[in-house]
Amino acid sequence: MEKVMKKVREFRDERGWGQYHNEKDLAISISLEANELLENFQWKDSAEAARESRQNIKEEMADVFIYLLQLADKLDIDLEEEALQKIKKNALKYPAPEKKE
Repeated sequence: MEKVMKKVREFRDERGWGQYHNEKDLAISISLEANELLENFQWKDSAEAARESRQNIKEEMADVFIYLLQLADKLDIDLEEEALQKIKKNALKYPAPEKKE
């Protein structure tokens, strides 16, 4: 993930955009890009949307990911570690059903 973050920082810094990337605006951007992702699925079933809008879906997912990485970077949060901890927490909250043998 550090390789991607390095590229994101370089892209941002080459354009002087860091001054605009405060926590609030990054969080807003995540939401806006997530809604652009959702727009691909409006009025379609999942298979149809995935088939017809695959490239746009990939691009919108990347936008969400990039803004999320920037927010994590700004807040000094290890997003990978937090995701692993959240999975553990969810496993306790939502235990898998016991397998029947």
